[in-house]
Amino acid sequence: MSCATGLPRSVIVTVSPAVASATTAEAFCFNARSPPLTCASLWHLKCFDFIARSSKSNRAIRPTRTLIGMTANPTVDAYIKRSEMWPAEMTLLRQIVLSCELTEEIKWGKPCYSHDGKNIVVVQEMKDFLALMFFKGALLNDAKGVLEEQGPNSRSARRLRFTSVEDVARLAKTVKAYIDEAIDVEEAGLAVGPAPEPVLVAELQRLLDDDPRFRAAFDALTPGRQREYNLHFSDAKQAKTREARVEKYSQKILDGKGLRDR
Repeated sequence: MSCATGLPRSVIVTVSPAVASATTAEAFCFNARSPPLTCASLWHLKCFDFIARSSKSNRAIRPTRTLIGMTANPTVDAYIKRSEMWPAEMTLLRQIVLSCELTEEIKWGKPCYSHDGKNIVVVQEMKDFLALMFFKGALLNDAKGVLEEQGPNSRSARRLRFTSVEDVARLAKTVKAYIDEAIDVEEAGLAVGPAPEPVLVAELQRLLDDDPRFRAAFDALTPGRQREYNLHFSDAKQAKTREARVEKYSQKILDGKGLRDR
């Protein structure tokens, strides 16, 4: 049995006879590469097509799916196939993102999605979670309060975190709503304003005032690298520790390198 509305963004799902005779019906999106699912573990996902499921059967099933109205890039197929971290979560997340009619490609070695040439989101595999990063997430309303900063130097980007397929399914509507808003942000030409001038930690400022060569090297760093050094130095509570950190990294700064550069 194949269930589909025939509308764009739909998913055709072929199910076993046992599932076709189900007594209940749920909206569901399935990843063909996912491990087999039991009927009792199907997740609600209203943004995709109808599928019948049985609450009585506990047999494992593996539906097959065909994407309609979505432009899937084979390089992303290969990326997910190689993944040993979050392949199931990425496949379901990919279906949700592609349903928003974004262009899919690999950028910076990761699945990236754009609208009219403007980057909207990128998928990031971390050790402990899978992230969907919104390039201009700081400009989104985040009505659900689920976006998080990537780090102290990240002013524009915000990300959603997932640790299971259930997480992806639960946040499906939120992902779609946030992507729609992110597209609106791009079409309106909105941008995050320039960063305010940082207040440099006293120990760093002192060396900058005393050493013109060091000042020139520090000024030549990108604003992001400058902020990262300043944050690292100011993170120390004791003045002695701050002085030691400035001294430790002064040669790196003179060499034009960032805090994490080798």
